[in-house]
Amino acid sequence: MTDTGRDDVEPRIRLDLAGTDHHKEGACLRAAGPVLQVELPDGVVGWAITRQELLAEVLADTDNVLSKNLSNWTAQLPKGWPLTGMVKVTNMVTADGAEHRRLRRTVTGFLTPQRLKNTRPRIAAIVQGLLDELPEHTEGDGSVDLSAHYSAPLSLRVICELVGVPESHRDRIRELVDSIFNHTASTEEVLTTQEDIAPLMESLADFRRRQPGDDLTTYLLSERGRGVLTDTELSDTMWLMVSAGYETTRNLLTNGTRALLTHPDQRAMAVAGGEATWASVVEETLRWDSPVANFLARYPLKDLRIAGVTIPAGDAIIAPYSAVGRDAEFHGADADRFDISRTTKHMSFGAGPHACLGAHLARLQATTGLPNLFRRYPHLSLAVDESELLPNASAISNSALRLPVTLGA
Repeated sequence: MTDTGRDDVEPRIRLDLAGTDHHKEGACLRAAGPVLQVELPDGVVGWAITRQELLAEVLADTDNVLSKNLSNWTAQLPKGWPLTGMVKVTNMVTADGAEHRRLRRTVTGFLTPQRLKNTRPRIAAIVQGLLDELPEHTEGDGSVDLSAHYSAPLSLRVICELVGVPESHRDRIRELVDSIFNHTASTEEVLTTQEDIAPLMESLADFRRRQPGDDLTTYLLSERGRGVLTDTELSDTMWLMVSAGYETTRNLLTNGTRALLTHPDQRAMAVAGGEATWASVVEETLRWDSPVANFLARYPLKDLRIAGVTIPAGDAIIAPYSAVGRDAEFHGADADRFDISRTTKHMSFGAGPHACLGAHLARLQATTGLPNLFRRYPHLSLAVDESELLPNASAISNSALRLPVTLGA
């Protein structure tokens, strides 16, 4: 790791559980230095790395000095800790080395490039159906909440069909995902959510045992039948796929729409362009307004020296994607500007062995959902001032809670 010889640490910055303004928070993190302490709920301390090149180096972990396993975090987390759902799971996200590779293979064996390619027609059909229905959701003031009636159902249907979630389970899954990403929830709600996830996933597994299909759950059950997954690993892997697949893609669709509606010049370029231009819209949205603001966590197995700062073994390292997405040292002096002609690469899907394996599916949905939305409703506009849009109440999830729009003629 880079070492400048200094070992001074700037004052801690407390991460905002309400997610009031992730980009203002990211700017404060960058201004405090490349490596700094951050305060998580209940006074738990972590470390943020705010420069993209440094973070990429850390996430690559070529020296195998970082763990994702919660047992290596020395912090004492109180019962009902708001971010419990981000770290207390038993799946590929919290596994290391050979265990991580084993758990990841159970999913990548199903999510082959050909299977993902084959989802494109189904995604297009869902998109067209939702676009047809949008006028039916017009409220009394003439607006339609695009997050609730387009971004959310698109991402939820796609991931639920892929995982094999029947209609009967989907509303509860949506409620539980919304709950784990609401970091202003009460301790009672946190505990209830944590208690309800496993039984719901077990119910889904039982359903697919009785009615197998061409889906991930059926595939995992067949793998588990050969002794690959424990009951807990099966449940937590299914939960990972539906929760991450729903929340992050919903945010990407909402954030991309919001960015174009508030940047008329970029919208004009996108509408006039072809497939490659819309791909650029998606990549710039991922950089400029990452669906994930901050991601927990990696734990050094020994004291780690980064940019002249020593991070003690057993502390938590947070990846602040909102902060590094606008890192001027990497993306240039205009990093705060939304520019679909930009060529620098983002890190919103992570990096290294734990890079997001759903990245291609998210891109498929966004490069289908966004251009079709603006083609169907060319006069689409925000129904409120941008300053009136409320954020998700989350230290992790980054998007607008609602996106009221006017569809136009």
